[in-house]
Amino acid sequence: MTSKLIDHSVPLIRAIVIHPDGRSESSRLAEERLQEAVGLARALDLDVRAEEIVRIRKITPATLFGSGKVEELAALVRAAEAEAVVVDDDLTPVQQRNLEKEWECKVIDRTGLILEIFGRRARTKEGRLQVELARLDYEKSRLVRTWTHLERQRGGTGSTGGPGETQIELDRRLIADRIVKLKGELEEVRRTRGLHRKQRQKVPFPTIALVGYTNAGKSTLFNRLTGSEVLAKDLLFATLDTTQRTIRLPQGRPAIVADTVGFISDLPHELVESFRATLEEVGEADLILHVRDIASPDSDAQSKDVEAVLKQIEIPEGKTRRILEVWNKTDLLDADLREAVLGQAERLSAEGKAAAVSAWTGEGVEALRQIITGLIDDDPETELTLDPSQGEALAWLYEHGRVTGRDTDEEGRTHLTVRLAPQALGRFERQFQRV
Repeated sequence: MTSKLIDHSVPLIRAIVIHPDGRSESSRLAEERLQEAVGLARALDLDVRAEEIVRIRKITPATLFGSGKVEELAALVRAAEAEAVVVDDDLTPVQQRNLEKEWECKVIDRTGLILEIFGRRARTKEGRLQVELARLDYEKSRLVRTWTHLERQRGGTGSTGGPGETQIELDRRLIADRIVKLKGELEEVRRTRGLHRKQRQKVPFPTIALVGYTNAGKSTLFNRLTGSEVLAKDLLFATLDTTQRTIRLPQGRPAIVADTVGFISDLPHELVESFRATLEEVGEADLILHVRDIASPDSDAQSKDVEAVLKQIEIPEGKTRRILEVWNKTDLLDADLREAVLGQAERLSAEGKAAAVSAWTGEGVEALRQIITGLIDDDPETELTLDPSQGEALAWLYEHGRVTGRDTDEEGRTHLTVRLAPQALGRFERQFQRV
């Protein structure tokens, strides 16, 4: 996937970013939330001219902010010559309309901003379907008294609207029809994914899903583990579409690794629902690698936000969720803190709870591979003996299992100790019945 280049011949839209403090239940610091919102705005190619934290003590239903603060911010908009204001919170349609009227510029709330970024970054057909569905779920509420021209009536019959049907009613109906169509297409995507998973279960490679806060370094780690070239940039939501690759773990065990969309605090519920088909890959995974930016001062709060999203993802019946935290970006820590983090990770790694790495430099990645192997390599050991003529069977065992012991006797027979999933052992016995 290639990144979208900014056309500098087209002037960027001037914007200011406002974070209303006191509205979110997140434990994250207001300054960190503001900087994240600025990062989101810049990811949308907005020219951020000013940024401000506004303390909310009492919500004003019409405008969110009190009248005095609205006037104060209007002066800031004029001083910055802003063409857009990003409000790092969810706004009602009425609040959005009233603020646009007061500030005489475009107003974008947090959900609208994230949806716009997702709309630009989605590359696959599935990704575009998911984003369009999320956008329509969001926009159907924006039709309520948002644009006055929607209140005029339409005449005629058929698809152009019934007698006396208003423009807003027609648009609402068209959006509802489109949502139904998109949900049907995504259900087909979900069915196809289910078929693919069943096919993979016939060759039961363990699956590993990478999750984490956006910009935690998931794609860089994915590239390190798989040797791929997935886009990895210091940019919020640099990648959206799930990518899967097969890797070989130490001692030859194959596994499937999936890089998923980054999470974020207060992730719009429209996106969680729309990306359900993609997030099912996380629920089905044998092991989840929770990649954390351990160098971020907000790392603990970001971790809680990721865990909150994971709780919304269903776990198939009979499956146990296993999570290994990967503390990434250790190369950005100062010497003393780095030593403390590495020491703590080493203690937790023995329990299969955490590993410290720098996906950028590669430090700790091989040790991570060993930890992953120990966590997913719980298949029973089987002892097998192969005749010298059974080279195909020997190759099959190396391809589909993990050979932990091998010896050749005087007659040339090979004695093996192999870890194989029960399904794989059954296939081996059917395919090589002479063994």
